Amino acid sequence: MHTPICDELGIEFPIFAFTHCRDVVVAVSKAGGFGVLGAVGFSPEQLEIELKWIDEHIGDHTYGVDIVIPNKYEGMDANTSTEDLTKMLQDMVPQQHLDFARKILTDHGVPMPEGEDDNSLRLLGWTEATATPQVEIALQHPKMTLIANALGTPPKEIIDQIHAAGRKVAALCGSPYQALKHAAADVDIIIAQGGEGGGHCGEVGSIVLWPQVVKAVAPRPVLAAGGIGSGQQIAAALALGCQGAWSGSQWLMVEEAENTPVQQAAYVKASSRDTVRSRSFTGKPCRMLKNDWTDAWENPDNPDPLGMPLQYMVSGMAVAATHRYPDETVDVAFNPVGQVVGQFEKVEKTAAVVERWVNEYIEATQSLEAANAAAGV
Repeated sequence: MHTPICDELGIEFPIFAFTHCRDVVVAVSKAGGFGVLGAVGFSPEQLEIELKWIDEHIGDHTYGVDIVIPNKYEGMDANTSTEDLTKMLQDMVPQQHLDFARKILTDHGVPMPEGEDDNSLRLLGWTEATATPQVEIALQHPKMTLIANALGTPPKEIIDQIHAAGRKVAALCGSPYQALKHAAADVDIIIAQGGEGGGHCGEVGSIVLWPQVVKAVAPRPVLAAGGIGSGQQIAAALALGCQGAWSGSQWLMVEEAENTPVQQAAYVKASSRDTVRSRSFTGKPCRMLKNDWTDAWENPDNPDPLGMPLQYMVSGMAVAATHRYPDETVDVAFNPVGQVVGQFEKVEKTAAVVERWVNEYIEATQSLEAANAAAGV
């Protein structure tokens, strides 16, 4: 399992692992893949602590950082400071939305300490103004060799800044049109994420999307995302022209992840039909486990989710509660995960997952070779 992108990034396997857990980043990179730390939710100071820890534990391996700068969001045209932007957006959040969110949590017995629903500090990384300091911090770490944007084409000045530092830029997309915009902006690596993927995604399925994007931006490298949970699926992605796999859901189910056994049991219990594309946490369609929170925001009698980043300023209290009380909030938690959740059966070590995927890939490709040989091809 080796493609040109492995040589470009100095990695053994074209397995890219998106995670919010620094331990998983290190474990994946040490196992021959490429760990990517999700920066959203980290202040610049917190991100510096995380990256310094990664630097100290990852050895000679490299890793990436994932940021979130949407192409469109509330307040994006405001020419103001981060503090003033935060205050402006805070004032745009209707009190009824905050009250409704708090009621969902209290009705489920989730403790809500005084000030827990304060929405003034919930914009960490969700706008260009708040993500730019994260980029600056990331570029100070030599082992950090790739910055990916999860939503849309990064602003030109950020792409130029990353390239000037000798690092690569990646960006996710859900259509050939978006992929072409990335390529025109000189994004180095296009990540084509099918609708079955966890987190923010479009509606087109992976097996349809991947070859369309590969054709649209050739010869620029494309990574396949959405529905990656085995070596066979990686083999399918490479057969469709991709140079590697961008995965996320699987890394919730490894020993190094921060998830508790109760949270991981919920993933094992879930089928692929138990996920839903919902705007209830971030304001943009995001695939996650369906639960009482997502159901409540779908009810037409209740408030409609706000746009990004306003909705996260509402749902942030649920996210904070999930971190503080992970085992008590499963029914209202923000659980981004793809339809591949239906394949999860157990928790494994990260290195074991990488090894399994490589072996499954080899078995899949050997099976195809045997079929071709039998057919006289």
